[in-house]
Amino acid sequence: MIIGIPKEIKNNENRVGLIPAGVQEFVKRGHDVFVQASAGENSGFPDSAYEAVGARILPTIEEIYATAEMIVKVKEPIAPEYRLIRRGQLVFTYFHFASCEALTHAMIDSGAVCCAYETVERADRSLPLLIPMSEVAGRMATQEGRYFLEKPRGGKGVLLGGVPGVKPAKVFVIGAGVVGTAAARTAAGTGADVTICDISLQRLTYLADVMPRNVKTLMSSEYNIREELRHADLVIGSVLIPGAKAPKLVTREMLREMEPGTVMVDVAIDQGGCFETSHPTTHEDPVYYVDGILHYCVANIPGAVPRTSTLALTNATLPYALQLADKGWRRAAKENPELALGLNIVEGRVVYRPVAEAWGLEYEPLAL
Repeated sequence: MIIGIPKEIKNNENRVGLIPAGVQEFVKRGHDVFVQASAGENSGFPDSAYEAVGARILPTIEEIYATAEMIVKVKEPIAPEYRLIRRGQLVFTYFHFASCEALTHAMIDSGAVCCAYETVERADRSLPLLIPMSEVAGRMATQEGRYFLEKPRGGKGVLLGGVPGVKPAKVFVIGAGVVGTAAARTAAGTGADVTICDISLQRLTYLADVMPRNVKTLMSSEYNIREELRHADLVIGSVLIPGAKAPKLVTREMLREMEPGTVMVDVAIDQGGCFETSHPTTHEDPVYYVDGILHYCVANIPGAVPRTSTLALTNATLPYALQLADKGWRRAAKENPELALGLNIVEGRVVYRPVAEAWGLEYEPLAL
């Protein structure tokens, strides 16, 4: 198969879909790999590193899409890429269709085969291609929240860990999955007073056992969320329903009861956000205020640490990408149910129910 690795063009997206070690695995199996010039540079992988393992370098993104049968990238295609994707072409990347109607319709119209990292799912309901970036995003959420709590950055001027004689900051984490757990653990490491909530009592019981003593668990409810928001310095939203829009757990009305300068980080923004007042931002322009509350809603948080993120992501995606290339998408999905769940849109049909429900489209189960 002919594999294409385009350079990411989303704002400040510095990751790359395949590292040289991954290219080498494809070449060893007889596949041809084409990499766009400078695609890996911001992750620390120059063109020469790709050429050394058998990749060929093409100068433009147009040539990559025109040449490749399978595209391996990181973030969802954006508008300039829509016209480059053609019928039958396999695109393996994060899509997050439930947060972008224009992308959904563009991929339906393209006739491409869209396999989404975020909905590849194991039998135990875990999401193996989302986990590594969730780990990064969770840690970064606390790191960025701590930064914007500084007064010159627009926050309250609160130090997360406090100092002797001064109480630490209060951090409230909504959602106790991979992102929330990583965020809470990172905040706890600074000495903050952390509360993490979730609807799963089983998950909270587990976290109560393994988390440091400065992390408290709380059952998620509208009442409990409202009460915690009143006293929080940093709020991290990390709620996920695989492939579907995130629920709006913090309303605008709740913001009026919060202290000015509180920082809210919405890690769920890729799936539409879990705060009613959230809208996507970029690393270039990451924050905005609503009713005196500072919102950080960057849609590609791990892109700020591309070396770490690219290595972590490709560790997870490479085995699945090789299956798709070796067997073709149909056979690979038939033999691996995890990959079958990654198929969202196939040759003009929406084959993943949450995407169809998000935009009122017809859902057509895929017969493999």
